[in-house]
Amino acid sequence: MTESTLHLLKAFLLGIVEGLTEFLPVSSTGHLILVGEWINFTSTESKVFEVVIQLGAIFAVMWIFRARIAQLLQGVLARNPVEVSFMRNLLIAFLPAAVIGGLFIKQIKVLFFHPGVVAVTLVLGGLIMLWVERGRTGGQQDIKPGTVTSLETITWRQALVVGFAQCLAMVPGTSRSGSTIIGGMLAGIERKTATEFSFFLAMPTMLAAALYDTYKHAAELSQHDMTAIAVGFVAAFLSALLIVRAVLAFVSKHTYRVFGWYRIILGLVVAFFVF
Repeated sequence: MTESTLHLLKAFLLGIVEGLTEFLPVSSTGHLILVGEWINFTSTESKVFEVVIQLGAIFAVMWIFRARIAQLLQGVLARNPVEVSFMRNLLIAFLPAAVIGGLFIKQIKVLFFHPGVVAVTLVLGGLIMLWVERGRTGGQQDIKPGTVTSLETITWRQALVVGFAQCLAMVPGTSRSGSTIIGGMLAGIERKTATEFSFFLAMPTMLAAALYDTYKHAAELSQHDMTAIAVGFVAAFLSALLIVRAVLAFVSKHTYRVFGWYRIILGLVVAFFVF
C-alpha cells in the first residue's frame, strides 16, 4: 500500500468518525483529535481538514430536514410570523459563537487543541450531562408543565441561552451538540426539541466555520490535502445520514445518561495515556 493510499484511508476513517460523532453529545472534534493522534494523520492544515469535513455531516442533516428547511424559507418569504420567529431565534442563537469565534478562534486552537484538554472536557461534560438528566427516565413522562415541546414555540431568551452554550464547544471535547442540547434543556426546552434545534443551529454555525477556514487557508492547501478533504467529506456525509435519524429516535424514548457515562470513561482512558 502506497503512502498516498494510506493517507486517504486515514482521511476516510476520520470522515466516518466525524459523521458518527457530530450529532452525538460526545464531541466530534475531540474524537477527531484523538483518532488523528492514534493513526498519526497529518495534513498541511489538519485543523482545516477537521472543520471542512464537518460540511459533509451538515449536508447530511440538511438533506434529512430538507422539507422543514423549505417550509421555513417559504414561510419567511411569505412573512409567516411563526416561521419568522423561528428564523429570528436561529439568528439569535448563532450570533454569540459567530462573534466570539471570529475574535478568538485562533487563540482557542493554539491553547486547547490537545488530547489532555479533550480528556478533561470529556469528563466534565459527562458529569454535567448526568447531573442534568438525574431523576429522568426518558419519554413523555419527563416533560414538565411549561416545557417547550416544539421548535416554533422556543422563545428568543431560550435561543440566546443555547447560543451562549454553543460557545463552550469551541474548546475540543466539550461537544457542540452536547452543549447546545443541555443548554436548551436547562432553558426549559424538551429533550427531543432541544436536539432538533441543535441540529438546525449546526447548519449556519458549521457552514460559516467551514467556509471561513477554507477561504482563509485555501492558498496553503495542496492537492494532496484537497483530495483527503474530499474523501473525508464523503465519508462524513454517508455516516451522518445513518446517525441523525437514530439519534432523534433514541432521544424520544431515552435520556442522555449513556452518553454521559461514555464521555467519563473515554476521558479517563485518555487521561491515563496522556498524563
